[in-house]
Amino acid sequence: MRRSNVRSALLLAALFAAGGVLGACDDDDATGPSSAPASHTVSQDGVRHLAGLQDPDANCVACHGADLRGGENGEPSCYSCHARKW
Repeated sequence: MRRSNVRSALLLAALFAAGGVLGACDDDDATGPSSAPASHTVSQDGVRHLAGLQDPDANCVACHGADLRGGENGEPSCYSCHARKW
């Protein structure tokens, strides 16, 4: 395979991978399939959250961990979508 074809293939693979990661946090259908519990009824950027999400230290740490980096039962890290917002 020529060098330019290899480079193009790698670039295309990187774009697909990045799209998958970004798409995971940008689901516009907040009522669609989700691993979020039914109590998470507030749509924020297309992702379901528990009411009170503006105060994660009071409302999210019980499940997502004291440092919001993920819970003991597989709850995701808040930083996977929110970066270092908190």
